[in-house]
Amino acid sequence: MTPRSTLSQTPYYVLTGGLAVIFLFPLVWSLVASVSPQPATGQVVGYGLGNYDTLLKFGSGLGQYLANSLVVAGLTVTFTLFVSLLGGYAFARFDFPGRNLLFLLTLAILMVPYATLLIPLYVLLNTLGLQNSLIGLSLVLTMFQLPFSTFMMRISFESVPRELEESALVDGCGTFAALRRILLPSVRPGLITVALFAFLASWSDFFAPLILLSGSDKATLPLAVATLRQQTMGIIDYGATEAGVVVMAIPCMFLFLLLQRHYVRGFMSGEVKG
Repeated sequence: MTPRSTLSQTPYYVLTGGLAVIFLFPLVWSLVASVSPQPATGQVVGYGLGNYDTLLKFGSGLGQYLANSLVVAGLTVTFTLFVSLLGGYAFARFDFPGRNLLFLLTLAILMVPYATLLIPLYVLLNTLGLQNSLIGLSLVLTMFQLPFSTFMMRISFESVPRELEESALVDGCGTFAALRRILLPSVRPGLITVALFAFLASWSDFFAPLILLSGSDKATLPLAVATLRQQTMGIIDYGATEAGVVVMAIPCMFLFLLLQRHYVRGFMSGEVKG
């Protein structure tokens, strides 16, 4: 690079560097606060892991809350991928009466306030015997993910040339065989994007578990951390709270850094067709 080109790109590097500092600062602050000494916390003197020890032993134990969150996130990702894959494929490849209207109605769910649906869903889950159930919570979180996920999978399938699928059908493949062998590898970035969004949303969701879960042994990690922060006499345990924030952020950061290349490709899959 010549000095002139380097100088012309300086504002870009300054801007991106400044944005990186702004976005990373809260995470670094939480990490430092989780090991810093604070009065009335698990780490009173010196730097250490006392706050993490408090988090580990709180309630049913950190392991139980992590397991609950992993079950909810895993089920939500699985349900979302299965339904949005078939739904996106149907909207992209099949012509049927009312297709566009049905697709618009699916997207219209995004316009409904999130909180207004939880009470009716609570009553419905109670009728089905799924209230205070991780499976019921996963189904609710899946419902809120489906509009975006179906839209994402539709544009992913539409970016794949129809000739590839038609060639497979001519060679004797059935519809589902062509979907599995030809189309799935082509829409992998879209699938990874949908899975990542579903995981992040279900892993960090607080409001739905608060309404739909009543047993402390079924609580997810965000709900447990929110309960932990409120101690006796209204004193907030900031150290243990920050430790919980760090524990919740680690899987999200790891998955995003691991899958960011596919994540970007997934959003760009609908840019060029044919």
